Amino acid sequence: MAPPATTGRRAWIGLAVLALPTLLLSLDMSVLYLALPALSADLGLGPTAQLWAMDVYGFMIAGFLVTMGTLGDRIGRRRLLLLGAAAFGVASVIAAFSNGPAMLIATRALLGIAGATLMPSTLGLIRTMFPDPRARGTAIAIWMSCFMGGMTIGPLIGGVLLEAFWWGAAFLMGVPVMALLLVLGPVLLPESRDTGAGRLDLVSVALSLGAVLAVVHGLKSLAATGPELGALASLVVGLVVGALFVRRQLRLDDPLLDLRLFRHRAPAGVLGIGLGGGVVMAGTFLLLTLYLQLVAGLSVLTVGLVLAPLQAAMVVASLLAPRLARSIRPARVMAGGLLIGAVGLAVVGLLGAGEGGGTVVLLGGFLLASVGIALPTALGTDLLVGSVPEEKAGSAGALSETSGELGIALGVATLGSLATGVYRDDLVVPPGTPAPLADAARTGITEAIAAGPTPELFDAVGTAFTAGLGWAATGGALVFAGLAGLALVAFHEVPVTAAPDVEAQKTQKTQEAQEAQEAPALAPAA
Repeated sequence: MAPPATTGRRAWIGLAVLALPTLLLSLDMSVLYLALPALSADLGLGPTAQLWAMDVYGFMIAGFLVTMGTLGDRIGRRRLLLLGAAAFGVASVIAAFSNGPAMLIATRALLGIAGATLMPSTLGLIRTMFPDPRARGTAIAIWMSCFMGGMTIGPLIGGVLLEAFWWGAAFLMGVPVMALLLVLGPVLLPESRDTGAGRLDLVSVALSLGAVLAVVHGLKSLAATGPELGALASLVVGLVVGALFVRRQLRLDDPLLDLRLFRHRAPAGVLGIGLGGGVVMAGTFLLLTLYLQLVAGLSVLTVGLVLAPLQAAMVVASLLAPRLARSIRPARVMAGGLLIGAVGLAVVGLLGAGEGGGTVVLLGGFLLASVGIALPTALGTDLLVGSVPEEKAGSAGALSETSGELGIALGVATLGSLATGVYRDDLVVPPGTPAPLADAARTGITEAIAAGPTPELFDAVGTAFTAGLGWAATGGALVFAGLAGLALVAFHEVPVTAAPDVEAQKTQKTQEAQEAQEAPALAPAA
């Protein structure tokens, strides 16, 4: 029998380095939520520009993840990670000093392209550094916890920065994180690549990017304007290009993305849950932060403090997931988490329907939703990355992140548009309201608050926005319930994690003792 796979100290130290880009991406997104009102007022962003500034980042990540994941498999995942870190730092500085909506949206797009190099590289390196399934499950849970931790400390750090500085500080705080990664990465991370990979197929790259962007644009337009010809045409074009991409991948000897790896139910289920979960959580979380600032009237720093327990709960649930999977089948853990999330969002929906309870009930519902989505996310990522050969780890990680980022972008667009539509339909402008205030209120809640509404108009705006949030949360609860059923079907054959092997633990302790005696202990990897 082959000796058991072991994990040494160096791998766990390297995992700490891989946490840096993970923290950065989550910090970038969570802080921008808080900075949106000030940023919109300073640069003159209307509702459409706000949505583009928020979701173009996710669109570009989703469009380039497949390409970057495969590129990392070919040129080296550590090399691509460091190149992306440098590009992300430069783009962050440019974004911080944007002087208008067009420049901000363009630099957010550049950040998305650079960000697409980071996540698949980290997952691919984790697959290489942790060959033991149990250790890999724990490592991915820690990796996910770092992402959630960034969402936790992001509002706190962002709140302090935005109270003291201008909105550009939300971008600049990522620069030292990338600088630290550039210093430590070459020393602590191993290089890994697919030595048998061929040349990158540029036609497949173009088809992948065109399909994702066209589909996203079509869905975004449908959510905002309804079934207009342009939106439908964009959606159809995207689906056709996507079909051509799939056809080409199945025919190539060395495809950009080996789709045969994902024919089984479990990988497909992970991608479906990632997409649906991203839609729900991104869309509702954006509405939550706007509610706390604009309706509840909390300061940016207070919002950060209020949101911290929600993100901390996600960290705890992510770390708990692999432990639960050692005694309970992953299908039941994932489905149970999604049902908990559905209950939480249903509570938020009742608040939007006027059932009362206020901000405390709202936060309680989102607490349940945060715990619920963390369980399937942590387990699903491990199942997907562990189900493919090591040389394809970057591609698998890229596809996993593509589904999640696409879901995030679509969630901001679709649920944001749904809430806006309900807001405008339910808004009742009090009689006697000056025309400029009434027009601002009908445009959106951000414009209404910026215009200085009367107390009566403020109440009307708050009621209408809460109704929109409630409808979005109710839709999210239904999606979570459906995803719970998908988890039971897709993962019912996945067994519980095997009990720890005693001999493997002894071998690992021996290896760690040998590493402790090496000098230098942390020599640069080849």
